[in-house]
Amino acid sequence: MNSIQIILLVIAAAPLAYYAIAIFSTWRFFRAARSAPPPDASYTPAVSNLKPIRGADPDAYANFASFCYQDYPDYELVFCVSDYDDPALPVIKELQRAFPERTIRVLYGSGRDAANDKVAKLDRLVAEAAHPVVVISDSDVRVGPDYLRAMVAALADPKVGATTCFYVTALERTFADRLHSTGMLSDFYAGIIVAWQLDGIKFALGPSIATTRERLAGFGGYRAIENRPGDDLLVGRLIAEQGYEVRLLPYTVETVADFASMSELIHKRLRWMVVMRHMRPWGHFGLLFTQAVPWLVAAAVFAPPAAALAYWGAYLAMRGLLTWMIAVWGLHQPGVARKLWLVPLWDAMAFGIWATSFTRHRLRWRGRDYTIQNGALVPVAPRE
Repeated sequence: MNSIQIILLVIAAAPLAYYAIAIFSTWRFFRAARSAPPPDASYTPAVSNLKPIRGADPDAYANFASFCYQDYPDYELVFCVSDYDDPALPVIKELQRAFPERTIRVLYGSGRDAANDKVAKLDRLVAEAAHPVVVISDSDVRVGPDYLRAMVAALADPKVGATTCFYVTALERTFADRLHSTGMLSDFYAGIIVAWQLDGIKFALGPSIATTRERLAGFGGYRAIENRPGDDLLVGRLIAEQGYEVRLLPYTVETVADFASMSELIHKRLRWMVVMRHMRPWGHFGLLFTQAVPWLVAAAVFAPPAAALAYWGAYLAMRGLLTWMIAVWGLHQPGVARKLWLVPLWDAMAFGIWATSFTRHRLRWRGRDYTIQNGALVPVAPRE
């Protein structure tokens, strides 16, 4: 082999080393979770469930109703909708009629003019929550009856400032849904668990966060980040910077995916990648060395056939094992074996989206275009 081939194979080994770290980290994370003492079942402070809402998601009633079946002594459910014409409002009214024994409140509008309206709504929700412990979840989240006990129990430890958890797709209606679910289990969670292994969890996952109003106030609350993207990442980071642990729980909630097309999936993923490029520029660039597919394609073209075949074999074996460990052994998800063939497809698409993210200087969110300047969302004036 010549020097160029050797250099290429050395670089192509970097993603394989990353997968090896991810496999070890996954084994260690879920092994530690299984051997950990059970959480304090007696710690059940009153909780405010907070939900910022804009429009009605698919299966919205079932999603909301799952929060009314909680095996938990004292909690309220508080929604903040955009206005009196919000399509989710009739669903919430139906929920109030069906569960008169539950405390279900509705707030109308954030009362603020912020670039990130969801965060502005959360600011009002936290301010008007009846209880100091708050559990924040997205509108498309569906949970089991043990959800509040699972999310809140770790907060009994004064060192824990917030908890967050994994999320999986409840219903896979389209090919895009299945591909997205495969990417979450095989790729996104692998990166999260590696981060846990190397530096601890310094972020939160948006679909479900439990914390307290005191911990939020410690960094200025949601008002301090209402004009910034990536609020879930920021909440975890800013709580961790106060010296508290952000604990990733080996627990899953469900989200109801609504990707009607591959285009919707690609655009949502690309928007997130653009945000990450601005929030973690060097970490985002470093993803190049966790992307196996482009390097293995290059190896297949330029390296000796035997070496290229060995690399591809190692890639497929390690990606299959990593996906199985996270999805089946760790999170107990069914039907994963039938979707393993989607992992290389996801990896190829993820690389393309990552590369494209360096060419984008705007992102489209909630029907409006923004740029990111100094970490803040800046609306782009529409062309006349």
